[in-house]
Amino acid sequence: MAMVELAARARGQPPVDDSHAAGADVISARERPVSLSEIAQAQCLSVAYLEQLFARLRRAGLVASARGPGGGYRLALAPESIAIGTIIDAVDEPIVATRCEEGSPGCLAGKRCLTHDLWHELGEQIRLFLQHTTLLDVVEGRVCGRAIPPAQEAPSKPA
Repeated sequence: MAMVELAARARGQPPVDDSHAAGADVISARERPVSLSEIAQAQCLSVAYLEQLFARLRRAGLVASARGPGGGYRLALAPESIAIGTIIDAVDEPIVATRCEEGSPGCLAGKRCLTHDLWHELGEQIRLFLQHTTLLDVVEGRVCGRAIPPAQEAPSKPA
């Protein structure tokens, strides 16, 4: 993910370096501008594609551009303030686990499939997880072990 690369490189560390804990020595991710060509090379993406993404991220207020020699992009907010779900929303990449299109008549031949609710809820769980995971969590390798089971409903009492 390009934003993780930006945050890690702006801090002067390789992405997902969990060899140190966050503390007073954490450098602000807004310090060093990072060029799109640097991100493109590290993520094996085209600069043209990144230009499109970063234009959307800039409009959403998540990154700021710096022009001139040594220019590039910086985070506009602290990485602990940027949820991964916010990044996905900003670049207009919906997380959908069903084949159903919004406003379509149904899943299969105009009918709602039996597993529709299952896949819809999976998509919601993914969305919730990403909204509660920050850019800093990813950069510092604090994502594993965060998934939690849904709250159990109390069994229904017989009437």
